[in-house]
Amino acid sequence: MDAPMHRRGLLAATAATGLTLATVSFAHAADHPGPGPDNGPHRTRTVRGTLPAGSPDYVYLPVEVPRGVAEFAVSYTYGKPPVPPGVQGNALDIGLFDERGTALGGRGFRGWSGGARTSFFVRADAATPGYLPGPVRPGTWHIALAPYTVAPEGLPYEVTVTLRFGEAAPTPSPVYPPERAKGRGRGWYRGDCHVHSTHSDGRRTPAEVAAAARAAGLDFINSSEHNTTSAHAAWEGLWGDDLLILTGEEITTRNGHVLAVGTDPGVFVDWRYRARENRFGRYARQIRRAGGLVVPAHPHATCIGCNWKFGLAEADAVEVWNGPWTPDDEVALAEWDNALVASVRNTGVRNTDVRNTDDGPGRWLPAMGNSDAHREPDRVGHPQTVVLAESLSRRAILAGIRAGRSYLAESAALTLSFGATDGRGRHAGIGERLRAAADAPVTVRLEVSGAPADCTVRLVTDQGALLTTPLPATGAGVVEWRTTPDHAAYVRAEVRHAPAVPGLPGAFAALTNPVFLGAAAGTAG
Repeated sequence: MDAPMHRRGLLAATAATGLTLATVSFAHAADHPGPGPDNGPHRTRTVRGTLPAGSPDYVYLPVEVPRGVAEFAVSYTYGKPPVPPGVQGNALDIGLFDERGTALGGRGFRGWSGGARTSFFVRADAATPGYLPGPVRPGTWHIALAPYTVAPEGLPYEVTVTLRFGEAAPTPSPVYPPERAKGRGRGWYRGDCHVHSTHSDGRRTPAEVAAAARAAGLDFINSSEHNTTSAHAAWEGLWGDDLLILTGEEITTRNGHVLAVGTDPGVFVDWRYRARENRFGRYARQIRRAGGLVVPAHPHATCIGCNWKFGLAEADAVEVWNGPWTPDDEVALAEWDNALVASVRNTGVRNTDVRNTDDGPGRWLPAMGNSDAHREPDRVGHPQTVVLAESLSRRAILAGIRAGRSYLAESAALTLSFGATDGRGRHAGIGERLRAAADAPVTVRLEVSGAPADCTVRLVTDQGALLTTPLPATGAGVVEWRTTPDHAAYVRAEVRHAPAVPGLPGAFAALTNPVFLGAAAGTAG
């Protein structure tokens, strides 16, 4: 049965970011024999309409679900008319909320596929990847339509809802990854905290992601699907002594994407807000309450809605390197370095704000690198974050990332050792502070192995790059540089490939977080 829906069919706003369409009722729909969970009857409704240009971010289609429904299934299509160059065409994302409602916070959240698939189902014992299995209870459910972009002539859509009746099977208890793997005790562990599978818009299954992580020499990964936690229970049998699997989410707002890294399994973080609504702090706190880290992803990516506009005050780290090195990564790197400079101005590091480490430099923002791998030929682990942690456990890995005890590398073949030593034998490594007097001589030392041929090392301070030198053709070498805390408030190391374009910097092979030099403001040297 068709129920046409046009602009005049939009009803009152349910929130600043959404509108609600007229309700789809199954009260008078005819039963149709067809395959259901028990080969029982099903009922189908089709709704057609057009969303005009300027539609809100989220449009909700209510569906009245009667008793006795075992499966809720949806398929949809939408028109993609040609548009002139430079004009956005149509793109329509989709998700589902159950009878508990669509209020921010996601109490009624049942799944999200964005634009990755054209159909999905949920029932008690199973669901399409991206969606959460569970009972189909009676009440008003909502299909969430999200017009990502709308062509000037509007976005025509068709949504078909099928309710299948029968006895519901039991809902299985989810099995989540353990919080600890065997590991090697205190050591450097390699991980990729931004990967996608078939549970969002990736093309690899979780099993294929885990296999790719092992092939890349990784010790840990973070499950980071777009706006859903459905993959948290999809890793059973895929972890092991050699691979720690963290659970998280990529929260995909219309003003940028942020990784929730290592949150408690099953914790969903809502994405339906913009920077102007001043809501992000609430969700950043939710991530931390769930034990996770807040990491803005690809903050200067050029895709629509990808550019990060919430600021960095709530971040625990920032993804400055996302997949193969691109110009927007170069911009993210420059912004991150500027933030480092701001943290060591004469006003000093705020020693009362030690989100990074108890005995380190205080409040500053560590860098991360992740692959954002979705499908072949995307390489899981290119790049990767290499973390100094007390163990291969969720708590220890997150503590190392938060403290900035990490460097970024394009592959497991490349290894760095970086630190600074003063004349009294005191040493500080990546993410730490060497508390030397302002005029005390300091030796900075970088060891590199496994770098590709034709790479160059740069040592960068708050003044900029103060030393540039080529690596030997073997890809291994040692670089030493002498300075004082008065001359360099911090030092970080870069290993770059030869430039692809003359006059422009080459792509990264590796990058360290800084070593800070000198006493923080208000402390003795």
